Amino acid sequence: MSTLTIQTRRRLRRLWLQYGILWSGAVVTGLVAVMYAWLIDYGFSLFHGVQQQHPWLPLLLTPATGAASVWLTRRFFVGAEGSGIPQVIAVLGDDTPHDSPLARRLLTLRIVAGKIGVSFMGILGGFAIGREGPTVQIGAALMFNLRRLYPRHASAAIEKRLILAGAAAGLAAAFNTPLAGIVFAIEELSRSFEQRASGVIITTIIFAGIVALGLNGNTVYFGSITAVVDSAREMVLAVLVSGVSMGVAGGVFCWLLLNTQRWIPAPLRQLRSQRPVLFGALCGLVVALIGVLAGGATFGSGYLEARGLLSGEQQLSAFYPLAKMAALVGSYLPGIPGGIFAPSLSIGAGFGNLLHMAFGDISLPTLIALAMVGYLAAVTQSPITAFVIVMEMINGHALVISLMATALLATQVSRLFAPSLYEALSERYRRHRQADGNVPPKPHDARQMDLFDK
Repeated sequence: MSTLTIQTRRRLRRLWLQYGILWSGAVVTGLVAVMYAWLIDYGFSLFHGVQQQHPWLPLLLTPATGAASVWLTRRFFVGAEGSGIPQVIAVLGDDTPHDSPLARRLLTLRIVAGKIGVSFMGILGGFAIGREGPTVQIGAALMFNLRRLYPRHASAAIEKRLILAGAAAGLAAAFNTPLAGIVFAIEELSRSFEQRASGVIITTIIFAGIVALGLNGNTVYFGSITAVVDSAREMVLAVLVSGVSMGVAGGVFCWLLLNTQRWIPAPLRQLRSQRPVLFGALCGLVVALIGVLAGGATFGSGYLEARGLLSGEQQLSAFYPLAKMAALVGSYLPGIPGGIFAPSLSIGAGFGNLLHMAFGDISLPTLIALAMVGYLAAVTQSPITAFVIVMEMINGHALVISLMATALLATQVSRLFAPSLYEALSERYRRHRQADGNVPPKPHDARQMDLFDK
């Protein structure tokens, strides 16, 4: 073999290790994210069809689904509970030099299967869960497992790069917008800009986004919003009211999830700890009751309701945002795999509908956009990510400054009530690992499910 051939093979191998593995993983992540989105949409369409024909059936179906989902998660998929974003943040913040035990617990292919399968079961039962947060953990897990393709195993730096790229690529594919994935990686998933600013990671996120764009087309998540701004004074007042009110609403939501021991009655806390499957069924019954009383509007992620409000095809009750928030709390407490991004956007849309009663001179879609970005920023305390996600829905740039100001204001108000939800939950995962040592739990070890009460 000639020297030139050997050098070419070495160069190709170096390129494969430096770029090929990440970019190939991005394509796989994009494909899985799109297929997962289709699966969740299909699952809710099945539930929605049954619920329309039999309005009272959720009173049986949702509790049964809640119990089964909790049992499966605790028995086989510990680590798949909830959104998935706190798990990824916890792994990225783990200071273990190599082959993190936390990553081997929370980013396995078993977790991928559980996240997809059990969240599909949850949406079949009508729970108010989204798919965007789970897609972040799925993408991180898929990319993390590619570390085996590196010779002599990947270093800690490479593992972190894989996880960060996979998580951000998952969000980019979920929202069909690579820019949101890049911003999410910068703002939420990592705290060192120099580490985050790798061009390889950014192109990896773009690859996943391109796959999603190729399969879904150049569609916007909730459709385009045409901004109409007639009065600058009215708009300033609307930004202030939206920022403060959404900050309060989102902050209260975070407080409820982070302080369950302070508002859930002791008998229910005991039931949750000692008989979690029964607690899951009880939460399912609450979600079903709210849904039946709301005429089915609070079931699922809320995507249809938000899109219907924006298009003018649907009218919602003034109580919708509060009812949806209660359904989201009831869906998150049992530990069923599912995210809060889409439900939060839907709650924000409902609040925007309420704001239109006070600001009649401003178009309804404009107020919905302000409330959506405000509530999402308050819940995630990631104002730039919230701003970019909602900005992608705007037809024109008339609202850019208003959206940014609302997101920043809502985030600051939310912090008066509670710390960052994702950061607080991720810290509990890290503390749990330190308490357990470096031995990953068996699949049926359900201690991770009780993190909210620690």
